Formats: sequence, C-alpha cells, structure tokens
Amino acid sequence: MQASQYVFVSLPLRIFDDEPLTALAATIGRDNGEILPFSIPAFKIGTLDSLVQHADDLAKLNAACEAAAAKVSDSLRSVLHGNEKQLADQKTVNDKPIDHYLRNFQWNKVRYRVDRPLGELIDNLQKELHNIENDVKAKFNQYNSIKTTLTALQRKQTGNLSTKSLTPIVDPSLLVQDSEYLETHLIVVPTNARKDFIRSYETIAPMVVPRSAIQVAQDDDFTLYAVTTFKKTSAEFLQKCREQKWTPRQYKYVEGGKEEEKRELDRVTKEEQKVWNEAVRLAQTGWSETVMIWAHVVTLRIFVETVLRYGLPLEFVCALVKVKKVKAALDAAYSYLGGNAFGRDKRGRITKDDMSLASEIAAAGFGSEGTEYTAYVYYEMIFP
Repeated sequence: MQASQYVFVSLPLRIFDDEPLTALAATIGRDNGEILPFSIPAFKIGTLDSLVQHADDLAKLNAACEAAAAKVSDSLRSVLHGNEKQLADQKTVNDKPIDHYLRNFQWNKVRYRVDRPLGELIDNLQKELHNIENDVKAKFNQYNSIKTTLTALQRKQTGNLSTKSLTPIVDPSLLVQDSEYLETHLIVVPTNARKDFIRSYETIAPMVVPRSAIQVAQDDDFTLYAVTTFKKTSAEFLQKCREQKWTPRQYKYVEGGKEEEKRELDRVTKEEQKVWNEAVRLAQTGWSETVMIWAHVVTLRIFVETVLRYGLPLEFVCALVKVKKVKAALDAAYSYLGGNAFGRDKRGRITKDDMSLASEIAAAGFGSEGTEYTAYVYYEMIFP
C-alpha cells in the first residue's frame, strides 16, 4: 500500500497580488498537486514565550501522533494477516476516507473549545492520544494472548505424536492403573528408530516388564508405545529413553477428558473470534481518532508557527496540498521570506555554513526541532 502524503502551507497575505490560492496553485504547478483551502480558527495567542514553548510541545506531540498512527496501522495489518485491501477499508476517519476528512476538515469546537488557552488544548490532545494508544495496546495484547492459547490447543489436536494431545488416542485399557508396584509409560519413538527400540527397551533399565511394549499409534514421523515397568525403576527407565532420543509423554487418564478437550477448544475458538472482532473494531476506531487528533495538532502547529513567523495582525492564507512534488517549487518561490540571514545553494537550500544558525532558529520555535528549516510555514502528514 502506497503512503498518502499531504502538505500544509501557511503564507502571509502581503506577498500576493492576486487571489492567494490561485497564485499558490500557479506556483506549484497543476501536475504537482491540488491546492485546497484549510481553515484555521482564531485561537488565543498568549505571550511570545508561551508560543515558543507551545511550538516545541506541538512538535513532540506531532511525532507521537505519527508514531501512534504507524502502530495502529501495524496492529491492523497483523490482525488482518497482511491483507492490504482489508487494511485500506479499515483505515477510515468517521467511516470515510482520510482524503475526504482532510479536504473537509473543520476544527472540532465542541471537543476543543477555541476560547481556551493553547496549552490546555495541547494537554487535552495529548491525553486523548495516550488513552487511545493504551486502549488499542491492551486489546491487542488480549488478542495475542488468546491467539497463543488457541494455537497451542490446535497444535495438540493436529501436531505429531510428540506434541499432540494423547487424550483421544490412548485407550485406557492399555494402561496399568492403580497398581502398587507397576506403571505404564508412553514413549514416542522416531519411525526410523523403531527396530532399535523393540530390540533394546527391555534392557536399558532394570525391572522393565518383558514384552510389555504395545504400539498405541503411529504417524508419518513417530510411533507411540506403551511400556510397563516397576515404579521403583521408572525414573531410570525414562532417563535412559531420553538418552536414546525417545520421548516420554506425560499422560493421565481422566474420564471424560476427550470431551472436555473438545469443549475447551470450541470455547477458545469462539473467544478468539470475539476478541478478533473487538480488536479490529477498536483499531479502526483508534486509527480514526488518531488521525483526527493529528489533524488538530497540525492545525495548532500552523497557527503557532504562523504567529511566530509572520507576526501580528494575523493575515495569512493556509492551504492543504494533495501532494505529488511541491517542495522544490515552494522553495524557489518563497525562500526569500527567510530574508538574507542564510546563504543558499541553487536549489534554495540553506548552505552548510549556515546550518547551525538555522538549527538555532528551529530550536527557538521558528521551524520544528529535528526538521529542515523552511522560510515559510510548512508541515507534512504522511500516512502509512
């Protein structure tokens, strides 16, 4: 599945002579992306120091949103066994494609009141993201646990004689039971070692009952024998069997055990399907909620960075670009917004000598820490 990429650009209105979105579309070129308006509410601005801190907090929260989206996507891919079509069908926002949600994005004023301080909005978004991650993680841990249990039960029914359950295989009449002196052992012998077993089992340990070996079952790889020994030498006999690469199997006859194993397998199978459905539903909801939170985080980042970059009064245009290749065109057209502080190469990128200064500006809030500095407000959302 190809990743979907969206670019958000904020530019000051003063640089445009014509209608801003039309001019921006002409700048990037029709073949490089589709320009759409992106609405930013009028948030409470606060102080310069608080804006710089918010910029740093939002950069970290943005990274957390990106990581959470990737984790939910990986969880869905795992539980859907890598079926990319089913994965794409589940990765929606409010049951609609991501593209539809971002094209029609509106700030959720009910959940995140725009008259509240920016710090409070950031805290609320962070808490919601944390809760979603915990819920999805807990459900998938539950699913993985029940899946492991089911796999173990299925292996007991379908594996070879060295691992599968002996309950439906062993006839209890073959076993010496309730004897004070004797007991029966079940030994799994590789098919190519049967002759050696028959020839030597009576003599590998003391007090093995002669000619007591009875073939109980056979598959492509192993043969299961029942052998009777005196209890006082049982431990030595079993140890000698292990040395010969013959595998002793623990088994105790329980009346109704066969039926109970089937009931347990049926119960766990139904439980696994139930938890699978719950995991898929929760992951789909988690994906939807994560994308919505991420979009709100990006909206706040654009607002905060726009104030820091372009100042007051707030007169800017913000656009969502359904992207192909836009960065080079934007750099060529708008790198002058960074002024003459930096030397640039022919592609408009900051030269190596001025990278340290650009890093200081980014760390101060003008451009997110850990990202390449741009002369204009520029953010990306890349969905796996």
